[in-house]
Amino acid sequence: MTFSERIKNFFSRASGLSDEFFDDLTDLLVEGDFGASGAYKTADILRECCKKEKITSPEAARHRLASLLEDELRRGSLETAAGDIAPDGKQTVILLLGVNGVGKTTSAAKLAMLYRDTYKRRPILAAADTFRAAAVDQLKIHGERLGIRVVAHQQGGDPAAVVYDAVEAAQAGGGDIVIADTAGRMHTKSALVQELRKIDRVVESKAGEAAYIKYLVLDATTGRNALAQAEIFHEAVNIQGVILTKYDSTAKGGVVFSLAADLRLPVLYLCTGEKYGDIHRFDPAIFAREFAGDEPLA
Repeated sequence: MTFSERIKNFFSRASGLSDEFFDDLTDLLVEGDFGASGAYKTADILRECCKKEKITSPEAARHRLASLLEDELRRGSLETAAGDIAPDGKQTVILLLGVNGVGKTTSAAKLAMLYRDTYKRRPILAAADTFRAAAVDQLKIHGERLGIRVVAHQQGGDPAAVVYDAVEAAQAGGGDIVIADTAGRMHTKSALVQELRKIDRVVESKAGEAAYIKYLVLDATTGRNALAQAEIFHEAVNIQGVILTKYDSTAKGGVVFSLAADLRLPVLYLCTGEKYGDIHRFDPAIFAREFAGDEPLA
């Protein structure tokens, strides 16, 4: 049973909107990776809305919960028309950040295909995870399959230099959007933050007038750990948005609301499978309704 099905069953089996009902809802939201404070706040707001709007049926309360969750996500979303990509013709540099194992390399390939096929951009992939030979090789394979250029250096090289060269190649006319894969594992947190800030400085300097965007890639199945990761990366380099990977039946999804409420970080894309096309623009309304058990995510 998915978590959204558990939410739906909880409301359908409820006999009324008692104090015990809202206490149980709080516990359920905590299980759904909301976090204690977020769960209490959400349940309390729903309680007050139901009183004020004279909502008495659990089913009506469930629909009201969906609208409250949608409002929370929209408050944490970017206030730009396109959401993330620069206008046609403007150079764009996207840095993908995140710990190892969350799917950064595959997400880079998915984004590249999406931007090329949907937005008619000319992407270049930068293999800046120079600490893992497998990551560089994997990105090269993706590039070959998709027919997209990959800029790479030798293993152990300077990640910032790889991104620098990719941006230079784009500025020379080879493309109009650079998507850079980066390393996610260092011996210590301070080492990771130091490396991130170095890459950030180099890319920002080289990007010039190009749009420079930093995405954090998070694994949806890691729950509250994803929020802890977001706090570290956001503090280090000021993330603009999140790509949530591995969002399938095992992911609960509550962390999405914590990202919006606690860090004002919008989820921009959901990755739902292994194929290149399994990446979707994040829709707050659809996600909130699905979480509340209204309908599946298309």
